[in-house]
Amino acid sequence: MALTAEALPAELRRVIVQLARTPRLLVACDYDGTLAPIVADPNMAKPLPESVHALRSLAALPATTTAVISGRALRDLATLSRLPAEVHLVGSHGSEFDVGFVHELAPEATQLRTDLQRALQETVSGHGGVSLENKPASVAVHVRRAEPDTAQIVLDAVRSGPATWDGVEVTEGKEVIELAVVQTDKGNALDTLRHQVGATAAIFIGDDVTDEKAFARLHGPDVGLKVGPGESLADYRVEDTTEVATVLAFLMEERRTWLYGEQAPPIERLTMLSNERTVALLTPDARLTWMCHPGPDSAAVFADLLGGPGAGHFSIRPSTGNGAPRNPLPLGQRYVPGTMTVETRWSRLLVTDYLEHGVDSHRTDLIRVISGSTQAAIEFAPRPEFGQVPVRLTAEAGGLRVQGTAEPMVLHSPGVQWEITSDGMHESAHAVVEPTDTRPVVLELRCGTEDLAPSPMSESQRRAAADAYWAEWAGKLRLPELERDLVQRSALTLRGLCNSDTGGIMAAATTSLPEEIGGVRNWDYRYCWLRDGAMTAQALVTVGSTKEAEAFLDWLHRVLETLPGPERLHPLYTLAGTGLGPEAVIDSLPGYAGSRPVRVGNLADQQVQLDVFGPVVELVAHLAEATGRIRDADWDLVKAMAEAVSHRWFEPDHGIWEERDVPRHHVYSKVMCWVTLDRALKLAKTYERAPEPSWEPLREQIAQDVIKNGWHPDVQAFTTAYEGSDLDAASLHVGLSGLIDPSDERFTATVTAIEAELRSGSTVYRYRRDDGLPGDEGGFHLCAAWLIEAYLLIGKRTEAEELFQQIVDTAGPTGLLAEEYDPIAERSLGNHPQAYSHLGLIRCAQLLSA
Repeated sequence: MALTAEALPAELRRVIVQLARTPRLLVACDYDGTLAPIVADPNMAKPLPESVHALRSLAALPATTTAVISGRALRDLATLSRLPAEVHLVGSHGSEFDVGFVHELAPEATQLRTDLQRALQETVSGHGGVSLENKPASVAVHVRRAEPDTAQIVLDAVRSGPATWDGVEVTEGKEVIELAVVQTDKGNALDTLRHQVGATAAIFIGDDVTDEKAFARLHGPDVGLKVGPGESLADYRVEDTTEVATVLAFLMEERRTWLYGEQAPPIERLTMLSNERTVALLTPDARLTWMCHPGPDSAAVFADLLGGPGAGHFSIRPSTGNGAPRNPLPLGQRYVPGTMTVETRWSRLLVTDYLEHGVDSHRTDLIRVISGSTQAAIEFAPRPEFGQVPVRLTAEAGGLRVQGTAEPMVLHSPGVQWEITSDGMHESAHAVVEPTDTRPVVLELRCGTEDLAPSPMSESQRRAAADAYWAEWAGKLRLPELERDLVQRSALTLRGLCNSDTGGIMAAATTSLPEEIGGVRNWDYRYCWLRDGAMTAQALVTVGSTKEAEAFLDWLHRVLETLPGPERLHPLYTLAGTGLGPEAVIDSLPGYAGSRPVRVGNLADQQVQLDVFGPVVELVAHLAEATGRIRDADWDLVKAMAEAVSHRWFEPDHGIWEERDVPRHHVYSKVMCWVTLDRALKLAKTYERAPEPSWEPLREQIAQDVIKNGWHPDVQAFTTAYEGSDLDAASLHVGLSGLIDPSDERFTATVTAIEAELRSGSTVYRYRRDDGLPGDEGGFHLCAAWLIEAYLLIGKRTEAEELFQQIVDTAGPTGLLAEEYDPIAERSLGNHPQAYSHLGLIRCAQLLSA
């Protein structure tokens, strides 16, 4: 049997594509006449193998439930269909949800069923071709093999006799009438299944009049599919069981593609654009796969990265017409050296991308330049609000206008002839252009404006301005000898995560890139953590750029103005310095390579993280050393951080890794409280500021507390927390911070223990304990950087150099690092690019170059 989706009506294909993208799908169908062709002997009705395969494959997909709701008795249905256990079976028109149902009948219902069986036996006696089917809660009278006159006589006798009894439910189908002693309704059965699995949409396929009760329960995004002729409440129709198999196979392929993505690009191969206000990500073949507006922590306009093409993308590639190769792969992608401009090159085509500098704060302008000597195919598919609002496109002389969005949006593309198509909810625009090296095609996506007029500046002038900004900044950096180009790219990446309007610094450019493919450890990192922001700004100070640190500290000053006291600081805020809304899930997106849920917001906002004060004061110390002075406001901030420590250092907290479990007395958090006071005292001495008298004795008290309670003699290491013997890479900071001398044998023992338990080849895991979440995760580049620094402190330079080279080797082709690395699958994991990873690389290159 040939299964070709193209044979199905176009409108049916469209609704199946939409249905396949629902968060939790229920696929239910009848058996006879739907999965199995109608045959003279009901005991010979076998389902089509193609339908069985499709149902099994659908059932194996996440958030997908399949069921067969039949008039047959459940035992007979299971025996005859031989459907796999993954497919739920519902018998007797919905009255049997399990094999043991017969034992649940009340005594009066059991007696009524016995009486029905006797009466019907008398009614059909002597009539050839008529048969009874006894079921746990009903009796069915089949007249399919009887002569028409005989069938009519029997059916009339049943209708006027036992069918009128009290307590009897009557269901009529094709050449069958069934009398039940319980409620029998395929619609009720469908509703029961929908409720049990929490389905957000359902499809029901059936051919019989008894299936109309199920069709009547469909609503909203549900799809009803009638098999064969006859009046029906179903909106769509197919001819026979062969077409049913085609529909199920098509639905399975679309569902699988939506859930798992079409060849999700390796995370490390994604390249970031930035203009110090927002960010965007490109795939290696120049597909704009991620961009949010009006800010990088807003809803996505293009979320292809987390939902496939249907979630929004902007693609440019060589045209495949006129005998050209099908989907030719690019020859390479690179940053223009020292800038955030990206070039993607095929043999006769070049696509250049950058985010424009100098536009108004409410604007996001992405410039895409196509040059070369071959035709290029363009697809423009914006999907604002993560694709949750319908989009319409209108072609005008200057380009395209996006309609139906809260924020105005246009694509300036004069001279490009667009063809607009619709999938029923969203519109997309397609074009084929023929650039030359001297006459490139320029596309300008302008978010936050309705202006389709030409820009007062030429494209080349705007590109030169953007490139000059980055190149001038990068050219002033003090770079180590080791891996100079990669360190410069790391610094540019960190600068790209900074927001020039507010001073806030993103932890990463994305949300919900998974720590395990297919897993649930998917978090939103598009916000400003006090810890991450301070560490990022400090890394930039160490390479010679101080304005990011000053802007970040100014951002923090403004945050503190809104609080009753510094000890009430949250771990993170929006880039604007405001509190986060509640963490939410975008159910309509299947996630990167099927990794769900997709989250926006971050519940860590509500946690207690007592380590955050240390990195802030350490940043002030580095900034003061670089500038030769400490600003009065920054000294006030230091005092505020020390005050917060004095009020709360002795409490348990959730720690640097933000575990969603009960708070513990984390060693790292205590060490960072010690760092807060230690650096505050050193700043006071160096810059002639007056320390609080309580700081020095409290610093000593915390140090002794860590040494006494953090060291575990049985493990021969400083452990994760005072409670327990598990290890954590963050505990290396006992020595990295100077709380104990690195030559102390307890630090050497801790390094050895962490190396043995947490290092795996080219990476270092943060811990191995059960943190209350399902699944696994990769090793953290930041933890590997800490171990490199620890190696150097205890004299293991060779090990440090080897591990550093392994980190370098995991960087993507454009020099970017994600949060984590899977040493088994040899692929990156987690949000990308990640500030932690790049600041760790910079630190290691500096130490190894010293």
